Amino acid sequence: MEEKNEKLMAKCEEMKEDPNLIKECQILLETMSEKNVEMEDESGQSYTGMITDISPEDVPKVLEMALKIARSTEIKDNDLKRVAERIIRTLEPVEE
Repeated sequence: MEEKNEKLMAKCEEMKEDPNLIKECQILLETMSEKNVEMEDESGQSYTGMITDISPEDVPKVLEMALKIARSTEIKDNDLKRVAERIIRTLEPVEE
């Protein structure tokens, strides 16, 4: 699982300026706000502060949060989990 996360983070770094990925991140942040779900990064910064002004540098942070949400047993909201999974699928390679 760790190796998969590392690959996703590397791809995220490559794609962090992709408008579609930024839009998916924006949707996740908005959904978190609607559902009153608060999370902070390691430095204590709240992710909801990124809603109005998400930058490409924020995209890897949002992906980390999406990975946590998708795998969390504490978060039960299916809508939020679906949005988090959508970001992850955006970065997963297409299998041929």
